[in-house]
Amino acid sequence: MGTRPTRKHIPPWVKIPEDLKDPEILQVQTLLLEYLFGPQGSRIPHFEKVSQAMFELKTLDSSEFTEILVYGSYNKKLRAKWMLQSLAERYYLRQERE
Repeated sequence: MGTRPTRKHIPPWVKIPEDLKDPEILQVQTLLLEYLFGPQGSRIPHFEKVSQAMFELKTLDSSEFTEILVYGSYNKKLRAKWMLQSLAERYYLRQERE
């Protein structure tokens, strides 16, 4: 998958075009996005800066799930994906306890 993100602003740490190839893809329930990224995605810039990666969100046809595409160098993509998966797992564990 060699598509480029549709964003207008690409963070300075993302090298064009090599970091925009082959994004890591993570599918999450759309209701989980606010937990991960805050209201209206307010924490996305912070996550991008900390992980040195870039995120693009694509709502799937069902709108029950959203794809998070992670762009960046190989190691930074994997680290960002792991970070998001860990937060999602934490959310689900917390939901089970309540």
